[in-house]
Amino acid sequence: MSNQFKGSILTITGGACWGISGSVGQYLFTRQGMDSRWLVPIRLGFAGIILLIYGIIRFRGAVLDPWKNRYDRRDLIIYGILGVSMSQFLYFLTIQLSTAGTGTILQDLSPIIILSLSCIVARRLPAVREIIAIILALTGVFLIVTHGSLTNMSVSGGALVSGILSAVCVTIYNMEPVHLLSKFSVMQLQSWAFLMGSALFALLFRPWQFHYVPNAAGWLGIAAVVLIGNVAAFPCYLKGVSYIGPERAILYGFSEPVTAAILSTLFLGSTFTVWDAVGFIAVFAMMVLISVRGGSSNR
Repeated sequence: MSNQFKGSILTITGGACWGISGSVGQYLFTRQGMDSRWLVPIRLGFAGIILLIYGIIRFRGAVLDPWKNRYDRRDLIIYGILGVSMSQFLYFLTIQLSTAGTGTILQDLSPIIILSLSCIVARRLPAVREIIAIILALTGVFLIVTHGSLTNMSVSGGALVSGILSAVCVTIYNMEPVHLLSKFSVMQLQSWAFLMGSALFALLFRPWQFHYVPNAAGWLGIAAVVLIGNVAAFPCYLKGVSYIGPERAILYGFSEPVTAAILSTLFLGSTFTVWDAVGFIAVFAMMVLISVRGGSSNR
């Protein structure tokens, strides 16, 4: 089995795991009456504990290494709080306010934000291909949000704002930890990121005050979003990236919104119109253009 094939399968699987997790999250919000402010601290806490135990077994005392240098600590906090944890909360908040498909497609606008920041840092204008990619992304979001009507939005303003902010946070955790990833394992960084986010959101939202007790199906759903969306998705996707590179992985990662849209439409009663399909295609075309640019020029 070639590395290209293995990488493709792993990145598709990782993206699909995130899509499944998003759909399960939608089920928990719509059918189990959960609140994202209750779910996210618990989800991050369980995922962080599982990954920390794995890190202790594999790395032993080195699991604490990211905290030993003050510059590493600073970047880890930015990566863990403003990047990973906030993106997780805003992603699930978007799903709660809309659907899993909408949440994932809005989060997938992060390549456009990264492209814009790269142009600003390099003090250059975007190339023609990049301008087309930006137009495609904006067109796709417009069609998904409005269904072609300027007077009637199919997605609430709150969902639109939280989805775009989620993409901003994804940008942060993609661009911030460059030197961290050269020194530490992704699993080390993720475990601390999840634990920091869990502690922060627990203090902010105080989930114990919700007086919510899940039933058996609710606990199964929580286990699914933790094990599938955190513990399984990240290793699969990032291992795939190591085989095929981030540019191609962007394309295969589109399995996330596709999986979320299919599952939420088939099993959760979400509507998926022609406008949604055209919007998805526009965003995918944006990713193709971004991928081609990433693979053919210096970054």
